Amino acid sequence: MTVSAWAVPVMVVGQFALIAAVPVVIALVGAVRRVPDRAVRRAATLVAVLFTIPLIVWLTRPNGAQSLSKDMHPVFAGLIVAASAAFIVTLHRARRSLPAR
Repeated sequence: MTVSAWAVPVMVVGQFALIAAVPVVIALVGAVRRVPDRAVRRAATLVAVLFTIPLIVWLTRPNGAQSLSKDMHPVFAGLIVAASAAFIVTLHRARRSLPAR
């Protein structure tokens, strides 16, 4: 799940936004199913929602660009990267607060 959290901003910035859907789904499912911390779940949900908005716009637009990366507004890319950073930070904090096994 941590690798997926890091892959999302790297792929969005690297112009592979459509492929970034895979790590977005993996991070969201992993956060919901395996992490009891609500902050991590909310951060993962925020990343998924922010990613889904430009994806839906791109899919429903009749004359959109050939790729999601070219069609996505730079503000959305920045928001996705910022939300991904928040998700990584909350995931790291949640793991540090767990008792040692």
